[in-house]
Amino acid sequence: MLAQRTLKSIVHAAGVGLHGGKRVELTLRPAPVNTGIVFRRTDLAAPVTIAVRADSVNDTRLATTLTQGDVRVRTIEHLMSACAGVGIDNLYIDITAEEVPILDGSASAFVYLLQSAGIEIQPAPKRFVRVKRPVEVREGEGSQLKWARLEPLHGFTLSFEIEFSHPAVDATTQRVTFDLGSGRYSRDIARARTFAFSRDVEAMRSHGLALGGGLDNAIVMDDVKVLNPDGLRYDEEFAKHKILDAIGDLYCIGHAMLAAYSAFRSGHALNNQLLRALLAQPDAYEIVSFADEQQAPAGFGQLGCANTNL
Repeated sequence: MLAQRTLKSIVHAAGVGLHGGKRVELTLRPAPVNTGIVFRRTDLAAPVTIAVRADSVNDTRLATTLTQGDVRVRTIEHLMSACAGVGIDNLYIDITAEEVPILDGSASAFVYLLQSAGIEIQPAPKRFVRVKRPVEVREGEGSQLKWARLEPLHGFTLSFEIEFSHPAVDATTQRVTFDLGSGRYSRDIARARTFAFSRDVEAMRSHGLALGGGLDNAIVMDDVKVLNPDGLRYDEEFAKHKILDAIGDLYCIGHAMLAAYSAFRSGHALNNQLLRALLAQPDAYEIVSFADEQQAPAGFGQLGCANTNL
């Protein structure tokens, strides 16, 4: 059986939120089978629990944000991406502020935390959302066109193309395809950092965004070049970060996905619209599991195993 997974032990992290700039403590705890990924705002007088679901995402302004009433948890996409990359199905995430810490701007620190805690195999089958027919969402026309698509596949691949009119971005590979079953998430995707243009930073800060951002947790560019002294981590770091974000955004559906995802200039908003479009068409997907691990897509049984993804 391809089984569900949680953590063996509790792990902690602390940092600042990218947009709010406030210090936050994070505690990752094992959770029982069929729990899913659940955030708990422990800083509130009466702690509030928010389960990660596509319809819990109600703010996608430069990040993926969960809301329940007037309570929210911001910037969950990097941590969710790490959970998907390691194959974690069930997890309690206690958080002491409204935003997940940005750490180094990628998912690599979260992968390290999850693997440091150890992976616990649980006595229940892992459940997948299997896409049965193509679903697509589109926005804009001409030079403003953006789109994202899911198509049937016995596995999970992502293909993303970006388009920025900037010398530093134009000098890199702007189209990347990645197979999650390859076992190379930590090596090839997780270290890709979020990025921003210095000309936009002041405007974002005037709207209460990017207050915790800097060269230690983001790629920052002026009008012609990357300002980070050490440059890029990957030749395709910009496109790879969009893949990282998409993995996290799509994991908000509540289960691992079996599909081919492709996108052009998509972002958090369009990714969430894609999930909602899929869920609105019950004949377009089904929930499946694998009693025989050999029938599962190649590589999925090894996600998160020691050294597999490094």
